[in-house]
Amino acid sequence: MIFTGKTGTGKSHLLLALALRACRAGYVVKVARCVDLLAELYAANADGSFERRLRRWARADFVVIDDVGLGQLPRDDDEPTAAHLLYNLIDLRHEKRSTAITSNLRLSEWGRYLGDATVTAAILDRLAMTSTRVEINGPSYRQHVAHQRSAKVTKKPTKKPTTVSTRRSES
Repeated sequence: MIFTGKTGTGKSHLLLALALRACRAGYVVKVARCVDLLAELYAANADGSFERRLRRWARADFVVIDDVGLGQLPRDDDEPTAAHLLYNLIDLRHEKRSTAITSNLRLSEWGRYLGDATVTAAILDRLAMTSTRVEINGPSYRQHVAHQRSAKVTKKPTKKPTTVSTRRSES
């Protein structure tokens, strides 16, 4: 599955709920923000543990890659692009295991973010073959909550005028 849409529309929440259900059903699940997964793979590439870490990610029954497009990716001409690292994982999992991804970016913008449009096209090609794409449009839930909280804080309690009745007692 690929969930795309604006920030705050519930993409991550929905996929984490699916991941939790998969865990409860006994599946091995791995979840990471895209930037954290790629940082791990960059580090593994540098320290020689890339194949081992890649296989660990590839073996999971269900992988959730959250927030493709958020977070700064390292750029170094001596290292593979983020697209190359992610491609290796997606290719190993292709048609074997379930992968779900969330992104605030349109799919056409992934190449710029991941650093290689051609390799990104290969990633998207593999995902498109077996994935369902869900576009979520609507207002940000966090913005809605912030607006409600702000309205409560700025709304001054209205005091009703106190009415005092006085009666003259006639004696």
